Amino acid sequence: MNQAPPALRLRLSFTWLGLMPFVIFVLLFLILPTMHIVIGAFQTRDGSFTLQNIIDLNTGTIPSSYWISIKISFASAALGCLIGFGMAAAVVFGAVPRWIKSPLLTFSGVASNFAGVPLAFAFLATFGPVGLVTLFLRQNFGIVLQRDLGFNILSFWGLTVTYLFFQIPLMVLIITPALEGLRREWREAAEVLGATAFQYWRMVALPILFPALLGTFALLFANAFGAVATAIALTGSSLNIVPIQLYAQIRGDVLGNPNLGYAMAFGMIVVTAASNVVYILLRIRAERWLK
Repeated sequence: MNQAPPALRLRLSFTWLGLMPFVIFVLLFLILPTMHIVIGAFQTRDGSFTLQNIIDLNTGTIPSSYWISIKISFASAALGCLIGFGMAAAVVFGAVPRWIKSPLLTFSGVASNFAGVPLAFAFLATFGPVGLVTLFLRQNFGIVLQRDLGFNILSFWGLTVTYLFFQIPLMVLIITPALEGLRREWREAAEVLGATAFQYWRMVALPILFPALLGTFALLFANAFGAVATAIALTGSSLNIVPIQLYAQIRGDVLGNPNLGYAMAFGMIVVTAASNVVYILLRIRAERWLK
């Protein structure tokens, strides 16, 4: 039986050695915590097996918290896709100067990962009760955001707008390569056949981009649904969403039920995992079209 040369075996060993930090990180901070949550969702306080935690997800305000979280995720994903697609299309196909593209993509890479307490503080300092924009509109135009425009940063649309800060840049990062993959020959062929720009987009470009657009929407939905720190830091207990309910269950209060919190977290894992699977499948299909 032939054996690999010593040099090849050494190279393979160094390859796996280089991957070890990543493997350890995924194991400690993703796989093991997820397994702990899944197991805890089907246990009682004394460690015995039960389905009661899953059944209890349909009691109290838990169903409404899931529904509100789904609506916020849907709204932020839809707006993020729409605005992000427009920005990416303007850079790739529009009359926007080419030097803007690199700074936009760099900023998008940073902003798509800007969340949690810093993002919540930034929006409170801007649109909060004594925020910069709130005071400016009140002092210079007599406009009160909540009274005149019905906007409250601690409400459904307040959290949705906050999520857009990282949803739009994520959309720009993902859809820009797909737009660049549209071949010039396809547009030229459509023009030769007498198609207008609207007909080209409706009958050629958008059908090709549709899997990528739908997949990106699924990813943005999962991204918003799984956002915990931003929601808690921004709204506290003023908005009944899943992360707030989850925090109330596992923080250790007398009325808290950690295992019910695990069940709620398990439900969030199921929703985000399903969205990510949809994104991966549609992304594979989109890349097949754009090759």
